Amino acid sequence: MITVIIAGGSGTRLWPLSTPQYPKHLLKLTGERTLLQTAYDRALKIGDTIYVVTEASHSDHIRKQLPELPESAFLIEPGRRGTAHCIVFALDVIARKHDHDEPVAFIHSDHHVRDIGGFARSFAKAAKVSQKDNQITLIGIEPTFPSTGFGYIKRDGVISANEGVFNVESFKEKPDFETAKKYVESGDYLWNCGYFVGSVNTFLSEMRLSAPDLLKSFESLASIAKVGSDKYKETYLALDNQVIDIALIEKAKSLAVVAANFDWMDVGSFKDLHDVVPKDEIGNYFSGENIHVLDSTNVYIRNEEDKPIAVIGLDNVVVVNTPDGILVSRKDVSHRTGEIAKKLQA
Repeated sequence: MITVIIAGGSGTRLWPLSTPQYPKHLLKLTGERTLLQTAYDRALKIGDTIYVVTEASHSDHIRKQLPELPESAFLIEPGRRGTAHCIVFALDVIARKHDHDEPVAFIHSDHHVRDIGGFARSFAKAAKVSQKDNQITLIGIEPTFPSTGFGYIKRDGVISANEGVFNVESFKEKPDFETAKKYVESGDYLWNCGYFVGSVNTFLSEMRLSAPDLLKSFESLASIAKVGSDKYKETYLALDNQVIDIALIEKAKSLAVVAANFDWMDVGSFKDLHDVVPKDEIGNYFSGENIHVLDSTNVYIRNEEDKPIAVIGLDNVVVVNTPDGILVSRKDVSHRTGEIAKKLQA
């Protein structure tokens, strides 16, 4: 199986750690390796052939972090054109070099997974399902709480209950809390983590049925002799910005979904990050030097400068100090950091 790591985005909700120049997947947030490097570690368990799709401005950082990969493994977008077209780009490159029936797994560079074995087994299962029925196969996460921050997949029409494989009935956008509670209580829904598997032929077949505009994009790139040539770059930059879920996945005529056999977290906010890092017995996490805390619980504090940080008598807060800025937030509303980051970028 071929694996494509999608390494894009700016991670604005983790400002000031994550910046447009050095986004979250390049950072050591959950351990000694960056999120990108741990995604690569997982990809190695899926198969030997790995590609990384990234945007030109981050390509040097990506190469430095993954020196094991050959130059041909780095697929550099000349500019961001959304997940739909970065996937089309990857499929075009793969189609030129590999068997069109070999399964291709698309994963993301900014997720946190501990059970690498379960991760690999779930993708192997998804590949078998996709090959057998010639359909794009998703991997969904069994929800552990009523999240309002994730989209949901409604499963129906069991393909194999013992194997945890289902037909996809519909997709649901990020719900309000009461709706999310109903989803979790029903047992019919999985979190949509944006993982899917299918061969080049499977993707092209579904594009013909459901997304002719995306197929046209693929054909326009495939018609150019050399990937990375000036003509190729010009053609790519002329494409519009689309999200793969809207452009293809939610329009697809037939999809399967595998219920994941691994833990998962999209590290999308400081609350998410605090949930997955090791904490002391009263829920505190500290990173960096010169941090001074009194009578505080359930706090995430990170100091990347020499000046001291003092936190007294607080609970449920995030304090982050970097050369790019200082964030002080209640942890439960820390997802709104993205609003500030976007204002600063503007």
